[in-house]
Amino acid sequence: MKRHYLNKLLLLLLFMVPFALSAQTTVQGTVTDFGSGRALPGVSVVVPGTTIGTNTDAEGNYVITLPTSTGKLTFSFLGYTSRTYDVSPSVKVLQVQLKENVTNLNEVVVTGLATTVKRANAANAVSTINTREITGITTPQTMDAAISGKLVGANVISNSGAPGGGISMKLRGITSIFGNSQPLYVVDGIIMDNSSISAGLNAVTGASGGGSTSTQDNASNRIADLNPDDIENIEILKGASAAAIYGSLASAGVVIITTKRGSAGNTIIDLSQDVGFAKAANLLGMRTLNEERVEASFGASAVPAFIAARDAGRLIDYENELYGNTGMLYSTRLNVSGGSEKTRFFVGGLLQDEEGIVKNTGYEKKSLRFNLDHTISKRFDFSLSSNYINSIAKRGLTNNDNQGVSFGVALSSTPSFVDLFPNEAGLYPNNPFGASNFLQTRDLMTNEENTDRFLGGLTLNSYLQESEKSNTKLVIRAGLDFYNLRTRALFPRLLQFQANGNGTGGASIQGNNYNLNTNYAAFLVNNLNLADNTLFFTTTVGATRENFNQDLTLNVATQLIGTQDNLDQAGAVSVEQTQLIVRNKGFFMQEEVNWRDRIIATAGLRLDKSSNNSDVNEFNAFPKVSLALNLTNFNLWSDEKFNMVKLRAAYGEAGGFPPFGAKFTSLVASNIGGSPGLLVTTQRGNQDIKQERQKEFETGFDIGIFNNRVLFEATYYIKTVSDLILIRNTPPASGFTTQVVNAGELQNKGVELSLSTVPIETTGFKWDSKLSYWTNESKITELNVPAFPLGAFGNTLGTFFIEEGKSATQIVGIKGEEGVVKLGDATPDFQMNFHNFFTIKQNLTFSFLLHWKKGGQNINLTQLLTDLGGTSFDYDDDDNGDGVSNAAERVNLVGVSAEPFVQDASYLRLREVGVYYSLPVTMLKSTFGGLVRQIRIGASANNILTFTDYNGYDPEVSNFGGNGLSTGVDVTPFPSSRRYFFHFSIGF
Repeated sequence: MKRHYLNKLLLLLLFMVPFALSAQTTVQGTVTDFGSGRALPGVSVVVPGTTIGTNTDAEGNYVITLPTSTGKLTFSFLGYTSRTYDVSPSVKVLQVQLKENVTNLNEVVVTGLATTVKRANAANAVSTINTREITGITTPQTMDAAISGKLVGANVISNSGAPGGGISMKLRGITSIFGNSQPLYVVDGIIMDNSSISAGLNAVTGASGGGSTSTQDNASNRIADLNPDDIENIEILKGASAAAIYGSLASAGVVIITTKRGSAGNTIIDLSQDVGFAKAANLLGMRTLNEERVEASFGASAVPAFIAARDAGRLIDYENELYGNTGMLYSTRLNVSGGSEKTRFFVGGLLQDEEGIVKNTGYEKKSLRFNLDHTISKRFDFSLSSNYINSIAKRGLTNNDNQGVSFGVALSSTPSFVDLFPNEAGLYPNNPFGASNFLQTRDLMTNEENTDRFLGGLTLNSYLQESEKSNTKLVIRAGLDFYNLRTRALFPRLLQFQANGNGTGGASIQGNNYNLNTNYAAFLVNNLNLADNTLFFTTTVGATRENFNQDLTLNVATQLIGTQDNLDQAGAVSVEQTQLIVRNKGFFMQEEVNWRDRIIATAGLRLDKSSNNSDVNEFNAFPKVSLALNLTNFNLWSDEKFNMVKLRAAYGEAGGFPPFGAKFTSLVASNIGGSPGLLVTTQRGNQDIKQERQKEFETGFDIGIFNNRVLFEATYYIKTVSDLILIRNTPPASGFTTQVVNAGELQNKGVELSLSTVPIETTGFKWDSKLSYWTNESKITELNVPAFPLGAFGNTLGTFFIEEGKSATQIVGIKGEEGVVKLGDATPDFQMNFHNFFTIKQNLTFSFLLHWKKGGQNINLTQLLTDLGGTSFDYDDDDNGDGVSNAAERVNLVGVSAEPFVQDASYLRLREVGVYYSLPVTMLKSTFGGLVRQIRIGASANNILTFTDYNGYDPEVSNFGGNGLSTGVDVTPFPSSRRYFFHFSIGF
C-alpha cells in the first residue's frame, strides 16, 4: 500500500511542476486483457525509436513520460498482439486492452545458439506450445505427459500408465535403428539428460535384456523430473534443417524449453491447489464362467472350487481388484515473481503427491526453482536459472516377463473363483493357476526410483560496442545437470514365485546412478544496420563444449537370508557397473540477412568433434541454409485481408553418434579355474565406424488473413539418413559373431498442416482454435546387410523387420501358406489434433483438446496371454457366428498366423478438458481492497474419453521403452488412467 501511495504522491508532484515538463507528456493508465478484463502485469510500454520504457505493475498500472509533447507508445506482451497509440498533450490517461494472439506471429523462435527471429520471419516450420497449452487446461503428472498430442510432427507414445511418466517421442519419423532416437532436451540453455535407467527387474522376471540398460523394465524418462508449471514455452526443432545448430547431438531433433522469469513491478504471488483422483481408463473385463467353461479351460478338478466360490458369492473380479484403486492426487504450487528494472526474479515451488491405480504405487515430487535476471550496467547483464528436484516413483511390476510373475502376466491365467487374499495371520495362499499370487506380490514387493537432481545455468551478456549502425555483444553460457538416481527393488523370499524351485530365494536389487553433464558456450553476436534501416545483418561465431559423465552401478543380491534385505545378507551377489564418458567440442558460425522483412536468409555451419567418433580429432561439418520470402511486404497487392503470405525453404544436416560399445571390442570379467580374468565379447569393435548423417530439405508457406486472426501453415519435408548404423554377422573364423557397421540409408518424408484461428472475438465471447494434421512415411532405401528382424517376439507373433525398399517400422509375421508377409506398420497413417479455448463473459473459460491417430498397428500380446490363460473377456463370444469362440479362433492360429495379434491401434481421444471461473476484478477490489489480484476455481480431466477398436488397455503402449523403433508392443502394461481435478488458485 505504501508503494501505491508513493506512486500517487509522485504523480501529484509531477503535476504541480508543469514548467519542468513543458516539452514532455506524461501518460498513465492500466493494461488489461481484452477477453477477461484482468490486469496484465509486466507489459512492456516503450516509446518507439528510443530507450525510454517501463513495465506495468502487479495491477497492470503504468506511468511513462515521453521526451516530447507528442509521440507514440507501444504496448507489447508475450502471447498478445502489440498495439501502438498516438499520444498528444491532451492524452493524460490511456487505458489499454491487449488481445491474445493465437497465431503468435510476433513471438521469437530459435535460429541459432545465441539468436532468435520473429516467427513471422522464420524459414522453418516451428512447433511451439506455451504455458496455457501445457498446464492451462489440466494438471499433467509429468512434463512428458503435458506434451502428448500437442506437437505437430511428433509421434508421442506413452510407454505405460505407471506413475512417474515414460514416453517415446519421435520427431518426423525414425532417425536411427540402433542409435539414439530420442530428441535432445535443452532447458534454459542447459542440456538435460533424459535417460531411462532400469531398476534391474530382469533378475526376477527373466525378460530379455537385463541390467541397468534393459528396455523392458518399465523405467521412467528423466525429463519427467521437470515441473510443467515452471515452463513458459516449448519449441521443437524437428528436423536437421533447424537442429543443425546442435550438430552431432541433434540426431533425433531438439526440444528447447524456456522456463518462467520475473518482470519489473510489484511482487506477484500465485498460490494454487489441485485435488483430484485417478481411475483406470479402460479395464478389459473378466471372463464369465460356468461349470462347463471351467472344466474345459481349467480341468474337472477345478469345478468344485468354482461351484463353492460361486455359491458363496466369492467370484472375484481380480482385474478390478488389481487395477481398480482410486488414486488420490494432490498438487500444491507457489510462484513468487517481481523485481525492479535492474533485477527480476522468479521463484517456483511444487509439492506433488499422487497415488496410482494399483495399491502401493504412486509418484511424489518436490521442486524448487529460482530464476534471476540482473542488469549490472549498460554493458553487462546476466540470467541465472536453477532448479532442485526430488522425485519418488513407485512403479509396481508390469510389462513382459518370462517367469509369469509380473502383475498382468500372473493375472492373465488366474480365474475368478481362486482365493488369493491373505488369511487372518496375514499369510497369502499360493496361486494354483499362476507362478505368483499377484496380490501378494503387489502388497509385499518394492520397486522404487528415488531421484535428487539439480539443474543450473548461467548466461552472461556483455555489450562490447553500440552505435547507430551496429552493436556487438559477447554471450557466455554455462549449464550443469546433476542427478543421483537410486533404484530399489525388493522381492522377499516368502513370495510364491521366490519360494518355488524357479525363484531366486528372494532378491534385493539396488542401483546407484550418478549423472553429471556440463555444457559451456561463448558467442560473439554482431547486428549491423545498413541502408537506412532496410538491411540488417546478424553475424554469430562461437564455440561450445559438452561433457557427459554417467556412472551406473547395479547390485543384485539373491538367496536372501530370512527377512533381510541388505546386500551382504544374501547367498549370492552380482555387480554390474557401466561408465559412459563423452567429451564434445564444437564451433558455430551463422549469418542472418533481413531486407525490409521481405527477404530473410540464413546460412550457418557447425563443426563438431567428439570422443564418440572413430577419430576423436576429426571435425564433422553440419551446414544449414534457409530462405523466407514475405510476399506481403513487397506490396504486390492492395487487398488488406492478407496480412502475411510467406514462402520458405530450408536445408540442413545433423549427425548421430554410434551406440556405446560399437567402437571398441569390449572385455568382460570371468572366472576360469578359480582365477579371475577377462574374456573378449562376441561383438567385434569397429574403429572405422562413422556417425549417421541426416540431410533434410523442407519447404512450405504461411498465410495470415483477417488481421492474422487466421493463420495457415503448410510444410513438406524429406529427410535422408545415410551411413545408417546396423549390426552385421561376421565370419565364424574371425572369433566374433557380430560387428556394428555403417550399412544403409533411411528416408522419411511427410506433410505438416496447421490452421490457427480466432473465429469469434467480442467483448462477451472469444474462441481460439487450432487444428493440426501431420503424416510421416519412412523407407529403408539402401541396406548392405541381409534383411533382419528387430524387436518384438518373432514371426510367430509378429515382429519388426528391416528390409530394403520397405517401411522402417513395418511389422511382419507368418500368415498361413503365404509365409512371412507384412501384417502392419507401427507408424500411423496420419495424426490430427483440435485445440480450443473459449472465454465467456470475460470470466468463464472452457477448453479441450482432441487427438486423432489414424492407423498404426500394435502387437497385442496381452490378448494372447489372456487367451492362453482362459480369462479373456470375450473368450466365449462368437462374433462371426461360425460356432468357434473368439479366443479359440485366435489360439488355434498361434504358430499358423500372427495376424490376429497385429491389431489396428487407431483412436480418437479427448485428452484434456477444463472449465474455470475467475472472480470479477471489481468484486475482488471491493472485497479485498486491492490485496487479492485474482481468484480462480475450476475443474478438469484428462484421458476422459477414448474411442478405439483396439483390444487392449490403451492403444498407446511400448513394452520396449522410449528408445528404439519397436514401440507398439503390448505385453500386460500398467493400464493408463483417467485423471479428474478440482482447482483453486489465488493471486496477490
